[in-house]
Amino acid sequence: MSRAAELITFNEATSAEAFASRFGATDDATARLLSAAVGHVHELIKEFRPTPEQWRKVLDFLTEVGHASDERRQEWVLFSDLVGASALVEEINSRRPAGATPNTIRGPFFRADTPQRALGSSISLDDAGEPLLVEGHIEDLDGLPVTTAEIITWQANAEGYYENQQPDLQPEFNLRGLFRADQDGKFQYHTVRPAGYSVPGDGPVGRLFAQAGYPLHRPAHLHFVVRAPGFETITTHIYDADDPRLGEDALFGVRPELVQPFDRAMIDGKPTSCVSVRFVMVRARQGRSK
Repeated sequence: MSRAAELITFNEATSAEAFASRFGATDDATARLLSAAVGHVHELIKEFRPTPEQWRKVLDFLTEVGHASDERRQEWVLFSDLVGASALVEEINSRRPAGATPNTIRGPFFRADTPQRALGSSISLDDAGEPLLVEGHIEDLDGLPVTTAEIITWQANAEGYYENQQPDLQPEFNLRGLFRADQDGKFQYHTVRPAGYSVPGDGPVGRLFAQAGYPLHRPAHLHFVVRAPGFETITTHIYDADDPRLGEDALFGVRPELVQPFDRAMIDGKPTSCVSVRFVMVRARQGRSK
């Protein structure tokens, strides 16, 4: 039978099948994913039945997102984050045994060149905000300390801004640090209590979601990357239990085990918040990131 004879007439009932048939018989993963994605788009069009003018507005939005993306700003990543796609990909690819610390998305403000700092030192270079003491313990699933662990941490300041959002207002590498766990798998550092914030709302993605009434809030949190030879790397958050918007995290990162109280105490005669964190690592398996 000729290739032409195999083609399916395109109509409302057969649109997705007609598209998929152009690939022929293939096991190519990209072709299968593309066929499935197009099939879902066709189903949405059939369900909502947009006019050509309404569909053009969709295309105009996609075009605007592309124009707003460059090496400093990625609106497509923001879109992926806000619809939960980034969180879902992370969830599927980093499933761990019960008791292990779950992964969350890294977010856009990570810096790979974060400087190493001494245990017990401060990552707040301008001392702007309420003092916060962070104490942590890293162990494996058997409760044994991971003494070779490195901890990278970064956070927003007391006004909800990261250092690389305000290069003219905050010191370079403010509220960032790389620490190495001690012989007991523990680490400690000083910082300031972070504030929650809204994700960027001045671009096409933020404007669309705000217009739809979608919450763009991120509750107050600390970011961590924990890595050690022979273990899967943990990329995660610790959330402030007092933040009233824990249920509205725009990036779907909040998990019950990642919410911790930021208690208040007097340290060296000063009111200071304190948080204790515990990260449980799992041994790296073949084919998994280390």
